[in-house]
Amino acid sequence: MSRTEILEILDGTHARIGRRVALAMDVLVVLSAIAIAVETLPGLAPGTRRLLISFEVFIVLVFAAEYFLRLYAATRPSRYVFSFWGVIDLLAWLPALLMFIPAFQAIRVLRLIRLLRLIKLFNTAPALNRLLRAFSQVKSELVVWGVVSTLLLYISAVGIYVFENPVQPEVFSSIPAALWWSVVSFTTVGYGDMFPITGGGRIMTTIMLFIGLGIFAVPAAIVTTALLEAETKLDPRDPDPNQQESNKGD
Repeated sequence: MSRTEILEILDGTHARIGRRVALAMDVLVVLSAIAIAVETLPGLAPGTRRLLISFEVFIVLVFAAEYFLRLYAATRPSRYVFSFWGVIDLLAWLPALLMFIPAFQAIRVLRLIRLLRLIKLFNTAPALNRLLRAFSQVKSELVVWGVVSTLLLYISAVGIYVFENPVQPEVFSSIPAALWWSVVSFTTVGYGDMFPITGGGRIMTTIMLFIGLGIFAVPAAIVTTALLEAETKLDPRDPDPNQQESNKGD
């Protein structure tokens, strides 16, 4: 089997078995996420815990094999290693491997890193690849939106602090503390743990709620437009050419 065929199988583009391999890898990713959640259940039976450990070992072996196969098949291995998908493929199994070493078992952040396996779903799903293309096409607009949103969050935090700190010094104790109020107001969540009682503060809250409704509708419209453009210009069954390029290491 040629190196090109190996990459086609792993990318899900092989005519005969590509789709089945891609589906099997996606199922393993989802089952791995479920297993990580089940591991946190209190009072888990020893037999179930041993089963989960055995499944984790199987996952590590599968994704490690995939990583080394891609490394072998890449025409420029160093480029694949340092590419986005190369890093994700490595993190899909390396943190779990470290957890079997006693010295690393206490590092709980390794469990969270294992969740990066979910990103691998983007690697073979055409619909998710279109979403990545859409984000790539509008990244400049999203950066501008992020900067404007951050500035508005900060300005609103300063404003509510000026109004509310004199009457609620324990709640709006500082501008960083008021940033939490800005976030929940902009997102229209309104947890109720911080709320204004002055007239100026309530007016500002009203303004922020209306601005929040508009601000957070902007990225949805931008990404939706990009998705529609990707849908009309690209065959949804086509794999992502940028993904193939990074996997091949060209």
